[in-house]
Amino acid sequence: MTMPVLYLSHGAPPLADDQVWTRELASWSSSLPKPTAVLIVSAHWENAPLTLGATTTVPLVYDFWGFPERYYSVTYPAPGAPSLAASVRSLLTGPGTPVHDEPTRGLDHGAYVPLVEMFPAADVPVLQISMPSLDPVELMSVGRRLAPLRDDGVLIIGSGFFTHNLSRVTMADPTVAAPSWSAEFDLWGSEVLAARDFDALIDFPRKAPAGRLAHPRTEHFAPLFVSVGASLESGEAPASVIDGYWYGLSKRSVQFY
Repeated sequence: MTMPVLYLSHGAPPLADDQVWTRELASWSSSLPKPTAVLIVSAHWENAPLTLGATTTVPLVYDFWGFPERYYSVTYPAPGAPSLAASVRSLLTGPGTPVHDEPTRGLDHGAYVPLVEMFPAADVPVLQISMPSLDPVELMSVGRRLAPLRDDGVLIIGSGFFTHNLSRVTMADPTVAAPSWSAEFDLWGSEVLAARDFDALIDFPRKAPAGRLAHPRTEHFAPLFVSVGASLESGEAPASVIDGYWYGLSKRSVQFY
């Protein structure tokens, strides 16, 4: 069976305290076939050339600051995925496109925060790879080359945030109404994805309403392009599985077929 491909908004460590969002993520994963492994691309790891994370279970990367101590004691001892790493290396390595390894780098919060909710038993092997660039075309190419893994039961996940401008929101109330720039971008993005208008999506800083406000830096939208690339051959429109807002930021999360 060909696995779907996901793009999800991963929140921050306090996502674990949000009963609605955690339930949505758990329900989503329970609707999927159990993957043989997870290959995840997070907004929080940019490194060129493209780099493979640890293929053994190593400590998590607590790449956040100023949170209560309990968030730094979370563990997620998912098995490593050395065979998946070998497949990724084979699919991506070519002339002028080296692939590096960083065997001591654990999963960052863009990876483990949602995975704790989706696969809490930590019994699915996980491999994280870096984004070698924020260029949408390059990232779509990476996704396209990774697409054959879907036929091996691998769940490919791009993990970011559908809108992400922390300087324009106040982290006081997770239920606050979305500001206009976040709501307008979210609506535009949902319509463009439903229409599979990937040319417009690639040019989102200019084509989307409030594109540069929604993503003053694009690293949280960029993982979406890996997911798009991995699903290009299907021809089916993706489905929005989770929507709504968290501290005014769009948590839209999408499943590609």
